[in-house]
Amino acid sequence: MIRIAQQHRTVFILAIAQALANSCMSIFGTISALTGKMLAVDPRLATVPLGLQFILTMAATIPASHLMRALGRRNAFFVGAAIGVLGGSLGMAATYVGSFPLFCVSNAIMGASNAFLLHFRFAAAEAADDAFRPKAISLVLAGGVVAAIIGPAMANIGTNLFAPFTFMGSYLFVALLCLAMFPVLWRVHAPRPAASEIAGPQRPLSEIARQPVFIAALLAATFGYGTMVFVMTATPLAMVACGFPIGDVANVISWHILGMFAPSFFTGHMIKAIGERNVLFLGAACYVAMAAFGLAGIDIMNFWVSLILLGLGWNFLFVGGTTLLTKCYRPSERAKVQGFNDFLTFSGVALCSLTAGAIEQTWGWGTVVWWSMAPTVLILGAVAWGAPGRKPVKSLAA
Repeated sequence: MIRIAQQHRTVFILAIAQALANSCMSIFGTISALTGKMLAVDPRLATVPLGLQFILTMAATIPASHLMRALGRRNAFFVGAAIGVLGGSLGMAATYVGSFPLFCVSNAIMGASNAFLLHFRFAAAEAADDAFRPKAISLVLAGGVVAAIIGPAMANIGTNLFAPFTFMGSYLFVALLCLAMFPVLWRVHAPRPAASEIAGPQRPLSEIARQPVFIAALLAATFGYGTMVFVMTATPLAMVACGFPIGDVANVISWHILGMFAPSFFTGHMIKAIGERNVLFLGAACYVAMAAFGLAGIDIMNFWVSLILLGLGWNFLFVGGTTLLTKCYRPSERAKVQGFNDFLTFSGVALCSLTAGAIEQTWGWGTVVWWSMAPTVLILGAVAWGAPGRKPVKSLAA
């Protein structure tokens, strides 16, 4: 039995680390497309760097999972943080010399860092017992509330910090935030994998992936995350095209990130009360409401409400999907299932990020919002078919 005080302490430390990691992500989410548009010869390439970030996240998910299995969570997290310092530093260099290719490299390296840091939620799940697991996952993600405040603010402050080198200061903050993870992660209690995790019996991945509950968890995460990134990536471009200044863009993104992570304080309680299935349905319903507000107009209020709803929907889909996923595998199957899940999730995210800028620049904001409804329908279908009952699913991983 995991000691209550120890699991709470571990979750608290991981939440701090998650806040730092998400602050880096929110800085990139706020200004990466704008930086890309500034540096690229064709504005339709504006979101290519951010797309490359997600492609590298996708490519690094499986190696990161297996490295954690070999080295343990904490040591692998140190590797991820070090890669993040390099990514932020290259972002500074790219804006200093005005190089679009170097900026693409910066984003790609940051994507590799994210592949490691995304495992904070899984580390929390493993640090908690069955009763605390949904809350542990959601509380770690709640660290993103801090990111909602400081990430876009740092992006805004850093924009002209080293004028005339626009956005250079913002990427300095990314490097410093990643550096700050080291003393935090040093305090994480994450023992090396047990023998049962390394050498225990394993089912073929194809057998695990055929479980309806796994399919529901995977599609909720993949389409939920991809839809969020698709709309969020296009938002700064759409707002600037509508005449809004960078301060308004940062404010809307800040509220969006708050919508993503603030519900994490109670999402775990909701899962215990009404089950993963109903929480996932609620997430999809938020996406439908987001589209309704997004199509109603292009005033600041339309962007603001739409992005808050987008964040809420992402939270319910991501926390609910992650919790559901942890019920699909045994301890010995963790590395390959978690890596496979994140690989497929970020394949979709990369595609959405790469296409968002071109679609927004070619056909406009309304088309972006309409297209977001197709994956939302698929989420509803997958959850209705594969996610069981109203009560939380019993875990195989205990």
